[in-house]
Amino acid sequence: MDPIRRSLLGQLARLSAGAAFVPLASVAQAGINQQPLRREGDPNKRYGMLIDLRQCIGCQACTVSCHIENDAPLGKFRTTVAQYEVENQENGELATFMLPRLCNHCENPPCVPVCPVEATYQQRDGIVVVDSDRCVGCAYCVNACPYDARFINDKTQTADKCTFCAHRLEAGLLPACVESCVGGARIIGDMRNPESQISRMIADYRDELMVLQPEKNTVPQVFYLGMDERFVTRPNAEPVALEVLDPQGQEMGYEFHH
Repeated sequence: MDPIRRSLLGQLARLSAGAAFVPLASVAQAGINQQPLRREGDPNKRYGMLIDLRQCIGCQACTVSCHIENDAPLGKFRTTVAQYEVENQENGELATFMLPRLCNHCENPPCVPVCPVEATYQQRDGIVVVDSDRCVGCAYCVNACPYDARFINDKTQTADKCTFCAHRLEAGLLPACVESCVGGARIIGDMRNPESQISRMIADYRDELMVLQPEKNTVPQVFYLGMDERFVTRPNAEPVALEVLDPQGQEMGYEFHH
């Protein structure tokens, strides 16, 4: 396998995938810390994403397209698809469970109030972004995120994360991960528009949708359909890091196996 592709297909077992069923109609406001005023973005919209795990095949097309679109440093990813080996408790058979991961663009994002220079902020359309010109690379936001969705960009030395490809949404385009998903598993849209696809799917599958770590009271706006119930708590997975080398034997990144 091409070593670059091997690097991008890495990180197969991530340990912070705890999830639970959430009755969306009864989600309370969280109020983690005092949130700064939102700025920029369309105040008439609220973007969210629904990931239909029944359609995800783990091809990592989303990971690759996002990496290229946003010029992420090698070995760092704004989105990836974690893969777990799940055992059937009745017959012992094993199956692979796919879990796409990205920033949850929470209604009460814990990463925002901890930023000492307000480089991380939430737009009025709900998208959480980073002003790289203002960011000082302190990594407070990286540590505050319960979803492991942030990292320090080795190129810019600033915080980096998924932005729902806000620059593409502003141009009327879909995020790179949504556009490249071969199974159509990722649906993004304005949840304040009752006619949008995501609004219709939330209405149709309201009782089946789940979010990651609801006990954190961040009110995530990335919803999962078809989530395995055993992800109510952190999965019992042990990742193993393997070096990925280029043809000259130089280290390129890491590949994780479960």
